[in-house]
Parts: sequence; structure tokens; C-alpha cells
Amino acid sequence: MSHRLSQRIDQVLDLDPAAPAIQFEGRWSTWGQVATLARSIGEVSGRRSVGILLRNEPAHVAALLGVLCAGGTVVVVNPARGDDRTRADLDALQLPVLIGLEADLDAMTPGTTATTVVISDLDTPAVVAESGTSDHTERPGIAVRMLTSGTTGPPKRVDLTYDMLAHSVIGDTPEKSSAPTELRRGVAIVNSPLVHVGGVFRVLLCIAEARSFVLLRRFALDQWVQAVRDHRPRAVSLVPAALRMVLHSDLTREDLTGVQVVTSGTAPLSADDADAFTDKFGIPVLTSYAATEFGGGVASWTLADHREYWQSKRGSVGRANPGAALRVVDDAGTPLGPDGIGLLEVKPAQLGAQADWLRTTDIARIDADGFLWILGRADQAIIRGGFKVMPDDVRAALESHPAVQGAAVVGRPDPRLGETPVALVEPRTGTTVGADELRSFLGTRLARYEIPTDIVITASIPRTPSGKPDLTAVRSHFTST
Repeated sequence: MSHRLSQRIDQVLDLDPAAPAIQFEGRWSTWGQVATLARSIGEVSGRRSVGILLRNEPAHVAALLGVLCAGGTVVVVNPARGDDRTRADLDALQLPVLIGLEADLDAMTPGTTATTVVISDLDTPAVVAESGTSDHTERPGIAVRMLTSGTTGPPKRVDLTYDMLAHSVIGDTPEKSSAPTELRRGVAIVNSPLVHVGGVFRVLLCIAEARSFVLLRRFALDQWVQAVRDHRPRAVSLVPAALRMVLHSDLTREDLTGVQVVTSGTAPLSADDADAFTDKFGIPVLTSYAATEFGGGVASWTLADHREYWQSKRGSVGRANPGAALRVVDDAGTPLGPDGIGLLEVKPAQLGAQADWLRTTDIARIDADGFLWILGRADQAIIRGGFKVMPDDVRAALESHPAVQGAAVVGRPDPRLGETPVALVEPRTGTTVGADELRSFLGTRLARYEIPTDIVITASIPRTPSGKPDLTAVRSHFTST
């Protein structure tokens, strides 16, 4: 019998085949079109592990749904990482089925022995080239092998089970949840990349709720705001980098008519930016804490909590989600009391009541009311001459400058001090700022040992698909100069 997540996808696809499902680049496709391509791909994939070279296009959404409907495992492959790295990745995976655009498959899978499935759009049937081999790499219970963002090192894959995803998008007790009997009226906006857990989550949440959505190739301010104007969603999701683009744009509250709340995750968002957004647009920003390994969020702000507590708890990422548990421990693993600072441990609700504590590398504190603050990452702390520098503190200080769009801070080896902080800074469009001006600005906000020894102004900070600064690329910039 198929999993309840597979069943939910199947049921929603059949609710109203003629109704609009996905708007992409101004054109709507129907639920029937999505279902037709999805089911043809499911027939090829079966319950095998299937690599999908995912891009934010409707045919790739159908491919994702098709493999999940069939009970297979989607192995996320990011074609934007470059041909050589993608070829090496696929060579190591040795998957029996590969799906993607013709150009991607030609460039990245020469001489493959896998069955290939060429997709293009929802109007065009998939083209299947059988390999003649019978390799069958089944991973029972695994829905998606998701790439982590690769923020601090090479991306790795994390197994997300059908149970985890069902819990995240259907509810605490998905086995008791009834499938929708009609399509929802509102239209959502999906601007997170499908190669990131946020994109997969947003798509599956729309499907589970029987909600049509606008799919963007990537976050682009003009396309995003046009979708907001056209469809007036009540809630939108913006990663911090995108939120700052909206904040520092010429948009007004009228442009965001209908939006009642903004959610933000994947990377730290400063309380100052959250407050500035609310001051400008009159819309509360609800931050959250999640990780690919958790299969979704484990802590977040609710609107009720925000109204009651934000002024006294600003900067927190909220309280534990229903069914999740959080604690802070010292280096020996001993739980600390309220406001104790140590490593965060989590029991995600997605893993069930019997889950073990998962230790993160995040330095955190939890107050007596259960609100969680993420203070930085233990594996990113910079020790400068015996003083600890947290990169997020320096980044937040730099991003509080009115001319700074974004910043990334890493440690650089120093023969005398061990390490010193260095920073890449991306100015806001239409502004200029220099390193000396930024050092003076930081002088009133940071301790002297926290001020970067090198500040480089760049047109664009390298980022991962989730919008986080790619710290590996940032380090490479400083080691190559």
C-alpha cells in the first residue's frame, strides 16, 4: 500500500484536472497537465532511487511528484553547481534513473548507463531512453535525499523519510488527516529553489493543501512583487537576503496589499531588519529555526506570540514547534538551565516521540518562557588572540549600515593571532561605501578585536541556493588574494 504522502499527492492531482495549478512566467498550467507528466514519470521510476537535476520549472515539479507518487526516492542533484562537479556527483551516486532537461543530461551524463528521462515542459511528453540494465537501488521509506546548502563545506545528502515530510506538510497526525475535497482559493508564491529543502517543502505544502502557486525560477524582486500584486497572498516567505531586498526597495505598503505576515528562515535575520520591515510595511516578520536534517522547522514565532512577546524577546527565533523539544547543554552534554549558553540539542517532531536528542553545532540559549536565541555556530567561531569572535555578530553589525545590502564574515589564518575576521560586503544598489567608513561605523558597535582586519567591497556575495552566503567561496576569495 502506498504511503499517505503519496496518496495525498494522488488525491489532490485528481480534484479538478482542468483548474489552474502552477503559474510560471505568466502562463498557467492545469492540475491535469501536472498529473499526466507526473504519472508517466512514476511509471518509469517505480520505487527506485531517481536523480533529478532540479530546476524551478513546472516539469521538474511534476517529476518530483511523480517519483513520490510511485513510492520512489528523489535524489536531489543541483545542475547549477557546474558541469564538472555535477558529473563527479552523478558518477559517485551511480543511480539507475536520471531526469532532467536535455541540455543538462547531455552536459552532465555523457556515457551514462542509467535510464534517462528528458523533460521540457508540461505540454511535452517525457522522452525515455532505457539503459538495458536492471540496477535497482531502492531506499525503503526514504522520500528525498536532499542536498544540504554547503554553507561551510561541500554539500552532503540527508535522507528525509516519507513520514518526516508527511508530518511537515500534512500535520502532526497525518494518518488521521482527511484529504481536501476541493481546491483552495488562495494562490501561494514559491520562490525557494527546489534543490533546497525549503523549495521542496513549499511545493509539497501547496500540494497537500490543494493550493495553486506561482513558481519563480529564483527570487527576483520585480517578478515577486508582481505575483504579490496579482494574487494578494496572506502570507509570504522570504529568506533574509530577499527580505532585505524588499526592505531597501522603493516598494510601499500598497504594493504588498493583502500580505498579513512574512515568515523568514534558513539564515539569521537581525531583529533590526525585522523591525525595520514591520515599520515600513506594517507587516510582522515571523522568524524560525530549521535544518535539512530535521526535515523542517523545530522552532518559530506564532502571530499570537509575536503580538505579546516580540518587544521583550526580539531577536529570538521563537519557541519549540508543537511536538518538538529543545534544550541547551554544556560541552559534557549536561542540560543547562534558563539562559544558560551552550550547544543546542533538538528532538524534531518530524522524527516522532521516540526520537533521540540531536546535537547541533549552534550556540544557543533558551529563556524561562521557552524562547530560543541562536547566538552563532561553534564550528564558525573565530579565536583572535584568545578572544572569541562570532561571525554572525560582525555580519549583523555590518548589515546595520544603511548602505550595506549583505555581508559575509569568515576567519583568516594569522601567524600571530591565530585567526582574524575578514568580511565581504555587498552594497545596496545605487549606494557606495568604503572599507574605512565601515571600520569607523563598526567602532561604535563592536569590540576592537571583532572588527575585521580586511573588508572587501564586492558587487555580489557568493550564495548557496538557499540564499545563505557560501562561506567556502568567501574563504577562497581571501585565500586567493
